[in-house]
Amino acid sequence: MTLIFLRLLLAHILADFIFQSNKMVAEKQDKKIASKRLYLHILFHILFYYLLLWDLELWYIPLAIGLSHYFIDLGKLYLQNKNNIRLLFFLDQALHLIVLYGASLYISGGNLSLFTLNSQLLLVLVLVLFLAQPASVIIKTLISIYTPKTEMEKEDSLQNAGKYIGMLERFLVFVFIASNHWEGVGFLIAAKSIFRFSDLTQAKDRKLTEYILIGTLLSFGLAIICGLIFLYMLPRIL
Repeated sequence: MTLIFLRLLLAHILADFIFQSNKMVAEKQDKKIASKRLYLHILFHILFYYLLLWDLELWYIPLAIGLSHYFIDLGKLYLQNKNNIRLLFFLDQALHLIVLYGASLYISGGNLSLFTLNSQLLLVLVLVLFLAQPASVIIKTLISIYTPKTEMEKEDSLQNAGKYIGMLERFLVFVFIASNHWEGVGFLIAAKSIFRFSDLTQAKDRKLTEYILIGTLLSFGLAIICGLIFLYMLPRIL
């Protein structure tokens, strides 16, 4: 069952985060049920579920999951507003995960030997992809209520630099924990603190300091959780 759930989860991450652009999200929020990109998004989900299950005898499972995803997303689009956007994001993802878990329970006795992925490789792939895009979206959603505006943030900054720095630091933290080198996490935190110290001193903005600190701790926290999940799951799927 674990392997099946990981496959479904990988398909979900690919379709819901990696292959869903900001334009798709914006159009869905604007046009809702009339959005063509909403149906394209659902199609991506169904195709990835088919690809990763790779069993024609279970042809109805990807369709059922895709249909549930459609109604969950549609409900979120019509209920969403500025006050509940963060709550609905996490509720939306929780409902999707419940559906995937139920589907994996249903097909756990099936034979999926036509397309086999090494369990360890699949676990690493799911966690790494999660740390790349979904983690960024989660952090952005959680700290979206804080919008510090400083001259330092507007100038002398590479486009999307913060996003990629966050990804790299999460990957490094995950590697350090997965390889049982916790001291590397401490070194990384110290190194980032040194590089950021001068920026925060120049900014003279307490809100910016707190904003960066919250984002950093969330980023490291998610990476540490993923590393612990890897260490916990690894001996159970060998």
